[in-house]
Amino acid sequence: MAKRGGFPGGMPGNMNNLMKQAQRMQRQMEENQKELETKEFTAKAGGGAVEVTVTGKKEITKVKLSQEVVDPEDIEMLEDLVMAATNEALRMAEEANAEAMNKMTGGLGLGGGFPF
Repeated sequence: MAKRGGFPGGMPGNMNNLMKQAQRMQRQMEENQKELETKEFTAKAGGGAVEVTVTGKKEITKVKLSQEVVDPEDIEMLEDLVMAATNEALRMAEEANAEAMNKMTGGLGLGGGFPF
């Protein structure tokens, strides 16, 4: 009769290996996150009239406007272009983050939380 509450078949050794793998994966994820935070993502809008650069930390580091887009009579267009370029740069940063997480988890979908 099997012992109650035990792990037949050597499960404790497998648990140790699993824990080591999880710790190694966590270290790799932290390293990838630090690397991603140092990267910059630049997006343009209005045919290049507005250019926005963000970091992997999702902080805006640069906004570049061409002279022809600065029209005091049409501030709304400029605001829309800045917003569009910023959103695209942030999307690029998020995509790079998701790609890095996907590489780490092997496509298991563990990056944004557990699927249960």
